[in-house]
Amino acid sequence: MDVKVYTVNGAVAGSSSSIPDWLIRKRAAKGKGKRVSKEYVQGAIELIQGFEFPEASNKIKTTRDGHHAIATGTYKPQTRVWDLDDLNLKFERHSDAENVDFIILSDDWTKIMHLQNDRTIELHTQGGFHYRTRIPRFGRSLAYHFPSCTALFSASGNEIYRLNLEQGRFLSPLVLEDDNIQGVNYIDINPAHNLLAFGVDGNGTVQFWDLRSRSSVGVLQVPTNRLLRPTARSTMPGVDDTNTISISITALASRSDGLSYAVGTSTGHTLLYDIRSTRPFALKDQGYGLPIRNLTWIEGGRLAGDGMVLSADKKVVKIWDRNSPSSNFVSITPANDLNHIHHVPGSGLFLTANEGIQMGTYYVPALGPAPRWASFLENITEEMEDSTTRNAYEDFKFVERSELKTLGLDHLIGTPALKPYMHGYFLSLHLYDTARVIANPFAYAEHREKLVKERMEKMAETRIRSKKGTGIGGEEIKVNKALAERIERGLEKERRKEERRRRRGAKGGEDEEAMDVDADADADEAEQTPTELEKPTLLNDPRFKDLFLNPEFAVDETTREYALLHPSASGSKQKVRGKTAVEEEEEESERASSAGISEDESENKSDGGEEGGDSDDSSDAGELNKFDPRARPGQKNERVHQAYERARQHNRQTNANVNFVPLVPHTESSTSTRKTGDKTTTFGQRRNAPARGSSHTTTPRTTAKGDKEGGFEMSWVPSSTKHPSRDRGSRKDGNAKKGVEVFGAGMERGGGERTAVLSESERTGRTQRRKGMRSGSKNVFRQLG
Repeated sequence: MDVKVYTVNGAVAGSSSSIPDWLIRKRAAKGKGKRVSKEYVQGAIELIQGFEFPEASNKIKTTRDGHHAIATGTYKPQTRVWDLDDLNLKFERHSDAENVDFIILSDDWTKIMHLQNDRTIELHTQGGFHYRTRIPRFGRSLAYHFPSCTALFSASGNEIYRLNLEQGRFLSPLVLEDDNIQGVNYIDINPAHNLLAFGVDGNGTVQFWDLRSRSSVGVLQVPTNRLLRPTARSTMPGVDDTNTISISITALASRSDGLSYAVGTSTGHTLLYDIRSTRPFALKDQGYGLPIRNLTWIEGGRLAGDGMVLSADKKVVKIWDRNSPSSNFVSITPANDLNHIHHVPGSGLFLTANEGIQMGTYYVPALGPAPRWASFLENITEEMEDSTTRNAYEDFKFVERSELKTLGLDHLIGTPALKPYMHGYFLSLHLYDTARVIANPFAYAEHREKLVKERMEKMAETRIRSKKGTGIGGEEIKVNKALAERIERGLEKERRKEERRRRRGAKGGEDEEAMDVDADADADEAEQTPTELEKPTLLNDPRFKDLFLNPEFAVDETTREYALLHPSASGSKQKVRGKTAVEEEEEESERASSAGISEDESENKSDGGEEGGDSDDSSDAGELNKFDPRARPGQKNERVHQAYERARQHNRQTNANVNFVPLVPHTESSTSTRKTGDKTTTFGQRRNAPARGSSHTTTPRTTAKGDKEGGFEMSWVPSSTKHPSRDRGSRKDGNAKKGVEVFGAGMERGGGERTAVLSESERTGRTQRRKGMRSGSKNVFRQLG
């Protein structure tokens, strides 16, 4: 169950500050420090104005009529009274000594009795200090027996002092007869039958007395062995023996039914007893091992019901059900050490006295309604929820190790300046800001310049200006232009494909002329009418607008990650391999031979454009692309045939001066019969022919071997001199012709002399299969095997 606790006075429950309260107030008054002023604002949420003491508070109680709250504190020792109807301070009185305990004798604030730490007892009335007396020993607790008008004082001995206010004199003290009594810490008077209960210091017992007989009626022994915590340290006989360790009773509280008692010990345990049994029926451990300061029975809660117990030490306040002590109904951790806590009867409000300037006030709606004088708390509690929650690391900045190295603070690792947390550290916010300014002095200027630029661009959007280009939502594309072009090309390709599919399905059986006319009409219509309901793409989707406008989303195509995701794009951008000398020579010869071809093609294109007739602005390629043989099977495209004939005629005119070497099979007989000087001989025939030259020239030696599988192995030893006939690019011998260019494998061009006219089959190539020359067929390989 989630029980809400609202702090309506003092520091927030569960929070703590490293700065003292007096320093907070002093610096807040001067207006210094962001953190100090913030904490002061958090503490300035006050239900009761001026609910504080200069240094600390000791005790706090409310009058029986519910109109006033009385508290004692220091320094200087004083008593303050607040008017709860006006929610402000009524008056304050100073005393000579610090207060230990006090009781309210009347229903209002007019009669008060104080027990001071200098053994004095002071009586205060409406007019102020009334009377002072003393007791023999230093007092520890104070109680008042209303039927007999007797005040009871417990001290450091085994005696309980009695002062009768009706007679105005001390009565004989009550002597507790027991061993190892170092004093009496607490006095409780049962409201049902006025039975006195004394919490003894030293032997862990509670003694019950009847004031009418002035004698003991029973002794309750707490289970010492059960409450003492075993320690791991070694014990010394007679010094650290567990039998010598004493347990003290530090707090008592009796329930209004007259049968139940709550007993608090110095070990931080709370035991619940039925007066008819010596065994506790419930045991609660606070968990800190600190003495119990207060015990209170809470009756009539909204959700809690009857029988709730409040136990408090100086660290934590726990409220729990007497039938289930293992679980807490609610737990409150004050910001300062707790001295005393008081529950306003019949409500869910708690007043605390602590070791701080401001006293605390907590409201728990589940335990009861707000008091009559603070009924407005019922309406504002929802607004107060989480309004004063303070983060434990509010003044720290979380930084990673990489950022710490950037700031130059990595040498602080392992020092108290850095608090390790998860994968980084918590660093003081002030130190972080200082280090960031030192690391980048222009950080603020850059940030300010960026903000100014963004604001100027936003203002410029409202101006009327010409449209520079197409882009996202009418804006020009600033980044990732290559990506935008690829997307546009893909969209255009899809659009054309869709148009062809629609055109093919609508008019698949018409003739070519009708198809061309419809195609032109559809193209004109597509240009005039916009596309209907365009599909969402990266270009028109506003969610991806920043991808083409914001420089922060620019794609870096030089990174390794981009190359891995786009291998084809990155491969095309690689540096082209340099060409060899042979490749450059062949490229030059091909460039010279293709110069005439390009001129003739341009002339033919211009002639073809004049002969086009109907459309002057359409090219041959455009007309050819419009013909789809799949849509009109069996039909011929006359324009394709015309273009083919023109290219064929051009090739005949261009290659008229080129001598083609016939494809002659290489055999031993043919090699021996051919001459070396024949231009139509192949490289193999020339290799087998005897070398020409003078007798003093060293002839290269060649050795050739063939195997049955068709492989060929050749070893060649070059000669020491250069033979003119073996020079590939030069023809300086007697057979060289003027103006003749040699290229390729035995081909020549130029010279003006035309060789024998080639036949149609020799010009166009072989049109039939070879006969008797399939030396590489499967049958030949089978015969070789």
